Amino acid sequence: MDKKLGLTALTALVLSSMLGAGVFSLPQNMAAVASPAALLIGWGITGVGILLLATAMLLLTRIKPELDGGIFTYAQAGFGELIGFCSAWGYWLCAVIANVSYLVIVFSAMSFFTDSPGHIVFGDGNTWQAMLGASVLLWGVHALVLRGVQTAAGINLAATLGKLLPLGLFVVLAIAAFNYDRFRIDFSGLSLGKPVWQQVKDTMLITLWVFIGVEGAVVVSSRARNKRDVGRATLLAVVAALFVYLLVTLLSLGVVPRAELADMRNPSVAGLMTSLIGPWGNLIIVSGLIVSVCGAYLSWTIMAAEVPMIAAQHGAFPRLLSRQNARGAPAASLWLTNGCVQLCLILIWLTGADYNTLLTIASEMILVPYFLVGAYLFKLAYRKGQPAVTAVAIGASLYGLWLLYASGPLHLLLSVVLYAPGMLLFLFARRKGQALTALKPVEKMAMGVLVLAALPAAWMLMQ
Repeated sequence: MDKKLGLTALTALVLSSMLGAGVFSLPQNMAAVASPAALLIGWGITGVGILLLATAMLLLTRIKPELDGGIFTYAQAGFGELIGFCSAWGYWLCAVIANVSYLVIVFSAMSFFTDSPGHIVFGDGNTWQAMLGASVLLWGVHALVLRGVQTAAGINLAATLGKLLPLGLFVVLAIAAFNYDRFRIDFSGLSLGKPVWQQVKDTMLITLWVFIGVEGAVVVSSRARNKRDVGRATLLAVVAALFVYLLVTLLSLGVVPRAELADMRNPSVAGLMTSLIGPWGNLIIVSGLIVSVCGAYLSWTIMAAEVPMIAAQHGAFPRLLSRQNARGAPAASLWLTNGCVQLCLILIWLTGADYNTLLTIASEMILVPYFLVGAYLFKLAYRKGQPAVTAVAIGASLYGLWLLYASGPLHLLLSVVLYAPGMLLFLFARRKGQALTALKPVEKMAMGVLVLAALPAAWMLMQ
């Protein structure tokens, strides 16, 4: 029996990791900050940028097929062990915190079926009942992934189809109800009181997050049946996701005027479906939201467990985390990842803490590896004198820099609070493992700066 992942499974993994809860709130989020004209420009910029990034990943899988450890190995091969470790550490932290948010969102959405004004069961996903339900889901998915990444990827394919059905139904109904005159109302957004280019910038703050997960196939490239499928799956998933986002966002403005859409409660697609087919629309979309988030959670669980295992195999993380079980699942890494997720769920329930700032900072850490993908491709292409590849690399690098700028440089600076503890893990892994090369003076200096900068950064976060 072939235990490797084929093109369909890889594409579903990438698509599922990108299509989470955000797509169901996209119409309101976009209408609140931008006019139809700004949306068309914003999606155009985002579409070009994300396709350049996906193409850069495809080219790297062809130029460096031996680097089958995903974006971590690109960072390590191109810029040294410390940068490689920081890439893996930041990616893993982001995945852990994002998985916590997925579990909270699932049970917050479940409250639609269980809660009433006088009877709160799941609430905002932070009650003890929600924590208990999230824990059951957490360890259920844990057991599923332990049965093998291939088994989990097969179920993820079904979940991906499940989330596309309600979105597909919405698109069909929205096309039937679309009114071009309604779409053109205040086309340039005079009522927003902002110029079109400012509106475009505001849309970028939203669009940059909906493609997080584009690297899914690259992360699990060592499990691909055909290495060439990794790049193909990435491009196919990006094109499919971009198509879905464009249709959901733009068609909504032809169903409901922008000002009215901007005031809708999220998930706004549920409100739009209710206006199209009545009360059943809300039920269909909320059910689709739950399936969508569960599918995204499964994809991110696979990726969150894969990265520490790969980093451990390359000596950046403790060797213990490289262990796989008899089915080839990254067992040690998975236990660590889900143990951290469980701890976060308990802390959220006990303290009622707002972890949104932490989520924002951790999410920004995942953007650094995206920039390094383009930068590494540029390094390779420039040496080999390949103008076409160099052009793609420059475009992907510029898009990566734009993502870091648009998401807020301050949060990137504050991320040293999360990078600093990783330095201890990095040193421990090097001492216990067999470090192939000595750290360069500049790497030692960078480690010292990170640790020292963590103190004022932590003070700023607590203000």
